[in-house]
Amino acid sequence: MEIKQAKFEVYIPEDYFLKLHNALNEIGALTIGDYDHCLSTTKVTGYWRPLEGADPYDGKIGEISKAEELKVEFRCSEKKVLEAISVIRKLHPYEKPLFNVIPVINKNYEL
Repeated sequence: MEIKQAKFEVYIPEDYFLKLHNALNEIGALTIGDYDHCLSTTKVTGYWRPLEGADPYDGKIGEISKAEELKVEFRCSEKKVLEAISVIRKLHPYEKPLFNVIPVINKNYEL
């Protein structure tokens, strides 16, 4: 079975969303057919505790933190996956950005 698409889930502070959105669109990762800028967002609450040696964007070493952030979801062709990962890592403020790349199996659907 050949995987031709991937779904991304990216967790990011809302202040960084627009820059990420535009950069992903510029590389063609948000294009589906004759549409671009195709993605969705959901407000979520993230929780974390920086451990010794961390350099946190937010929070303090050893303390549990929480904050609102956006879960950004989009699909792109497998040809754009590595480039999209590069854009996410470049623009994301977190020391270790949280994102998931999930293979999509839809035989009758092309981006």
